[in-house]
Parts: sequence; C-alpha cells; structure tokens
Amino acid sequence: MRLQSLLALAATSALLLPLTANAGAWPGGSAAKGAYMDKCIAAASQQKGVTSSIANTHCKCGADALEKNFTTEQIQQLDGPKPSDELIMKAQQAVTAACAPKK
Repeated sequence: MRLQSLLALAATSALLLPLTANAGAWPGGSAAKGAYMDKCIAAASQQKGVTSSIANTHCKCGADALEKNFTTEQIQQLDGPKPSDELIMKAQQAVTAACAPKK
C-alpha cells in the first residue's frame, strides 16, 4: 500500500531529524529510545490517514530495527548534528526492510 510506504518514509525521516552491523543499545538507554518514539509518532501521525496505533506500531518497529542492526555509536551518530549520508541511507534501508508491509 502506498500509505504504508509513506509511513515508512515519514517514520524514518523523523528518526533521522534529531537523532546499524552489530547490535547496540540506545545511547542514554530507554529514555533515548522513548524520545525517538515520541518524535517518530508525532511525525508519522501528521500523515493523512495514519492513526496513532499505526504510527506507534511502525515507530516501534523502526526503533527495534535500529537497535538490532546498529551499534550504540552509530545510533549516537544518527542522533548527532551531522550524520553521514551513508549512515542515513543504511538506517533508512534497515528500517524499510524490517518494517515494510508483508505481501
């Protein structure tokens, strides 16, 4: 569905606004993951037709995908002021692969 593709892009973008292949914990622990979830849900909920339930599900999937596929240092870089384009693309691919609707 097109809506779910837009949601995936919106959630990924929300993650990368303020905020990889060894698993790592979120820098700052659950508070950082919670902050990501809050920002992601707020951004995703602004998309037409996206309910808070859909946004929450997708954002949790994205957060889990980042935690599973990226090191703590990489997550910290994504949250920094100037993450590399390569790292951003890698994060987008990881979230899209993990959270894309199953056909």
